[in-house]
Amino acid sequence: MNDNKFKLLAGPCVIESEDNVMFLAQALKDIAGKHDIDFYFKASWDKANRTKATNYRGPGMEEGLRILLKAKTEVGVKIVTDIHEPNQAKPVAEVADIIQIPAFLCRQTDLLQAAAMTGKTVNIKKAQFSSPEEMGNVVSKMEYFGCRDFMLCERGNCFGYNNLVVDMSGLVRLSKLGYPVLFDATHSVQISGGGFNYGNSGKSEFVPYLAKAAVATGVLSGLFMEVHNDPASALCDGSCMLRLDSLDTLLDQIMRIREIVKV
Repeated sequence: MNDNKFKLLAGPCVIESEDNVMFLAQALKDIAGKHDIDFYFKASWDKANRTKATNYRGPGMEEGLRILLKAKTEVGVKIVTDIHEPNQAKPVAEVADIIQIPAFLCRQTDLLQAAAMTGKTVNIKKAQFSSPEEMGNVVSKMEYFGCRDFMLCERGNCFGYNNLVVDMSGLVRLSKLGYPVLFDATHSVQISGGGFNYGNSGKSEFVPYLAKAAVATGVLSGLFMEVHNDPASALCDGSCMLRLDSLDTLLDQIMRIREIVKV
């Protein structure tokens, strides 16, 4: 991993089709390249925590990894995708450059161990119910398993039943654990549990504000953002995702802010 460049983990919430993955991988790579950003294409092959059992989850591991490998080889992007069970770590590591641990699962010792044993970089989402300091226990587990190539990703904290709040001081506190910190700007605007009507709910209009505020803390190694060319028709988390045509301008602003806080 390039630790000097600002990182962007971006892509659709879930693999919707091979064509959509190839299109977005190329478009995102081109935009990130304009800003000299270390880019990783993100898409899930399975969304195991959907609100409803009938919601679209993805194509599954075999087909999903085939599509991600095609994007990796033909478009030339690095890949980040999640795992939910320990036995998924090894096959996913054959394709992914970064293995991601979902927020609800960040305390699952067997899952952390399986990810650590792959030798790949691991991105660990901070649970919505955990303080930055509590993530020290997660750090200790990873170190115990011999892994020091991992990142901690903030994605908001529970506030009441259906809302997430981002404490910017929490990013600073998280950075004191000694590992790179990312900020998930899109899941942080999610309405937990799908909102009162249990649908796909989020407040994507706040994504740019949170992203810029997080970068302004000066402690971030990068951003995680789910991006889609047509969020309104997305099969998962469309109301949280950033529109593709908004990304270039946002990254320009973000990199300008980053230069200021570096000084």
